[in-house]
Amino acid sequence: MITNEYLKRVYDDVTRRDGHEAEFLQAVREVFESLELVIDKHPEWEQAGLLERFVEPERVIEFRVPWVDDSGAVRVNRGYRVQFNSAIGPYKGGLRFHPSVTLSVIKFLGFEQTLKNSLTTLPMGGGKGGSDFDPKGKSEGEIMRFCQSFMTELYRHIGQFTDTPAGDIGVGGREVAYMYGQYKRIVDRFEAGVLTGKGLTFGGSLARTQATGYGLCYYAAEALKHLKGTSFEGKTVIVSGSGNVAQYAAEKCTQLGGKVVAMSDSQGYVYDPKGIDLDVLFDIKQNRRARISVYAQEVPGSEYHEGCKGIWNVKCDIALPCASQNEMDADGAKALVANGCIGVFEGANMPLTPEAIAVVQGAGLLYSPGKASNAGGVATSGLEMTQNSMRLSWSFEEVDERLHTIMTNIYQACYDASVECGKPGDLMVGANVAGFLKVAEAMMAQGIV
Repeated sequence: MITNEYLKRVYDDVTRRDGHEAEFLQAVREVFESLELVIDKHPEWEQAGLLERFVEPERVIEFRVPWVDDSGAVRVNRGYRVQFNSAIGPYKGGLRFHPSVTLSVIKFLGFEQTLKNSLTTLPMGGGKGGSDFDPKGKSEGEIMRFCQSFMTELYRHIGQFTDTPAGDIGVGGREVAYMYGQYKRIVDRFEAGVLTGKGLTFGGSLARTQATGYGLCYYAAEALKHLKGTSFEGKTVIVSGSGNVAQYAAEKCTQLGGKVVAMSDSQGYVYDPKGIDLDVLFDIKQNRRARISVYAQEVPGSEYHEGCKGIWNVKCDIALPCASQNEMDADGAKALVANGCIGVFEGANMPLTPEAIAVVQGAGLLYSPGKASNAGGVATSGLEMTQNSMRLSWSFEEVDERLHTIMTNIYQACYDASVECGKPGDLMVGANVAGFLKVAEAMMAQGIV
C-alpha cells in the first residue's frame, strides 16, 4: 500500500492518465511500494519532480507495419518503440513479436528494463518495443518481409549511441538477422552495435543465446547459498515456458544438480518424473518448432496436461517462471507453498501477479523479481555491444564468466539494499531500490531533462 503523499500523488496522476494500461500500472505500483522505504531520505526528489519524470517515457513511438503475405494480400500490424529512460546510457531493451503486445505491455517492459539495466552496472538506459505480429504459423518469407517492413520505420529512431534493441518473445536470431540486414541496407553502414542478439558471423556474442536462462540460475544459486545455505543439488525444479529462456534455465539448473520435472507452452505442460530429457526438448522446440505436447508422445513415462497454469500444482523445491507476465496467480502460488517449494525466481518479466507475490512472500519463500534474476540477457547484450565497439570477440567461457560475476553482483546489490531498507532478504525491495537509486542519482545530476 502506498502511503507517502508524494508517491501517492504521482501514482494517482499515472492512474488518471493511463488507467487503461493495467500492466504498466502494476509495474509502477510495485516499485513505488518499495520506494516507501527510502523516499523520506530524499526530499530533493519532490522538488525536482523526479518521480513524475521517472514514470513518463522520454519518447513513445507507434507506427503501422504493412507487409505482404504469401497469398499476395497486404496485412497491417502495429509497431512500438518506447524509449523510457536514457539517464545512464542509450536506450536498451528487446523487441517482442506476439499478439498480446499493446502499448501498456511495452511501457511496463520499458519501465522494468530501466531498473534491470541499472542493476547490471553497465551503461544502458531502458527501452522496449515490438509488435502484435505473431510469427507462429508464418512462412520464412512472411517473417522476413514483416521484419524488413518493421525496420524500415524503426531504423530512423535507433543507433548504437541512441537506442539498441535486441530480441524478446517471438524475436530470435532469425528475426534479428532480417532486421539487421534491412537496417544495414538503409543506412549503408555496418553498425554492428545497433542490434544485439546477432549471429556469430556478423557481430554476435557467444553465450548470448544462453544468457538469460543461465543468468537466472546463477542468481538463484547465489540466493539459495546465501539465504538458505543450500543449492540446486538434488532439488526438484519446475521451469514454466519452453522458449529460449526456459530451455537454457533448464539446462543450467540441470548442470548445477537440479532435476527439471515440468515445462510448458501456451497450450499445456509436460511432466516427466525422471527429469526432462533436454536433448528431446531442444529438438522439439529448436529444430521442429513443435508444441511441447510432442514430448509426451515421444518420451515414455511422461505426461501432457492441457492448460499451462496447472504446472504450479506439480510438487517442486524451486520454481522458475519463464513464460510471460502474470502467468502465476494466487492459486498457483498457494499450490507451490502447499507442496513445500522454497524459492521462486522470475525468469520472465513480471510473471507473478501481485496476489501471487503476496502469497509467496507471506509464506517465507525466497522470491526474486525478474528485473534482477533475469537480467543476464541484457547484461550479455551489453557485453555484445562492448565487443562490437572493440571489434573483437570473446570466448564462450570468458562471456559466461563475466555473466556469472554480473549476476552474483546483482544479487549482492539487491541483498545489501534490502538490509539498508530494514528488510533483509526481501529481494524485491532490494532490486527496486538498488536499481532506482542509480537512475535517480544520474537524473538529478543531469538537471531537469
